[in-house]
Amino acid sequence: MWPAIALAAASLSALLVWLGFLDRRRSRRERAQLRESITQLSEQTHDLSAGEKSRQQTLFDGMADGVLVVNEAGRIEFLNLALLRLLALPKSACGRPLSEALARPELDGMFRRLSTEGQLSGIELDLTRSVGRVLQVNASGFDGLGGGQHGFIFVFHDITRIKRFEDTRRDFVANVSHELRTPLNLIKGFVELLLGEAKVAPPDATRYLQTIARHTDRLTFLIEDLLTISRLESAEAAMNLQPIQLRDVAQRVLDDLQPRATECRATMENHIPSALHARADADRLEQVFFNLVENALNHGVHGGGRITLDARLLPDERVEVCVRDNGPGIPLESRDRVFERFYRVDRARSRDTGGTGLGLSIVKHIVSAHGGEVWVQSEPGNGCSFFFTLAAV
Repeated sequence: MWPAIALAAASLSALLVWLGFLDRRRSRRERAQLRESITQLSEQTHDLSAGEKSRQQTLFDGMADGVLVVNEAGRIEFLNLALLRLLALPKSACGRPLSEALARPELDGMFRRLSTEGQLSGIELDLTRSVGRVLQVNASGFDGLGGGQHGFIFVFHDITRIKRFEDTRRDFVANVSHELRTPLNLIKGFVELLLGEAKVAPPDATRYLQTIARHTDRLTFLIEDLLTISRLESAEAAMNLQPIQLRDVAQRVLDDLQPRATECRATMENHIPSALHARADADRLEQVFFNLVENALNHGVHGGGRITLDARLLPDERVEVCVRDNGPGIPLESRDRVFERFYRVDRARSRDTGGTGLGLSIVKHIVSAHGGEVWVQSEPGNGCSFFFTLAAV
């Protein structure tokens, strides 16, 4: 009977999610009606044949949400495959006491609350340290055939991605606020100097205005990068995929950045074979090359060095492109984070060079939109190599 009862609860789980599952603002009458519905469903499935129960069990195990049924003594009577996966439990957990099988003090506390309150909703279970998940738990008691309290049903919904999105949004807002505040404060300060002094010497006024112009550009670049990421993430920026010659696109970028390379006393070499073609959006690919080469000029070879662009055809009909420098490299602890928004290995140098902290994140988004991959290889003191792949033509 327990799988049938659990299935009855599962039949209501979608409805409970849409209705907020026992929202605290619901009337007692609505809660009573919901418990009555669960009881009626359990009675309807009581006389199912073994074959029907097996088919229901199969369907139930295909659910994404985890379901747990515990009797009034606190012993597990049923759980589905989703719950085994979410909590990393062995199949032998069924039939054992809740406190022993799951060893989660939070669930023990929820069971005690259910015994008196009869229902719980929207309880977050943070298991990031143990199984790397955050679950939302809804639970309700149900009545047995005799009308008495017979057990409790727990529904576990995985909200890990939602929590990560919330954390990302929170960090994003904090970073944007910081990046905007710094140049705005500088602009405001120098404008106040120009307005406040009765007479400003021409050299000082020129220096003030140059600083204002530089940080105005910084704000413009930041806003443009933010809009680019927003379009890429929302799929508004459609890729105009065409067969293109990689060497030509890369060379245009090197020509545009040559004055900057001369200023940094760096040499740039294009070793991409002229016969190598890829299917890509030329404008977006140019932005990828620009951001990678500019990143190397800012951080890899600032004050001298060499930047090399190369590419090769892989056996699986993909093109692998590499932008390599012989600079100081990236520390091991930063290697996996360089494509994150606003992450900087050297914050002081990034701000000195006017970087927005979004260049490599944009590279990752553009390459992903092409169906490719991007990664970095580096050893401290031995330079840095950024790779990305595209479909070959």
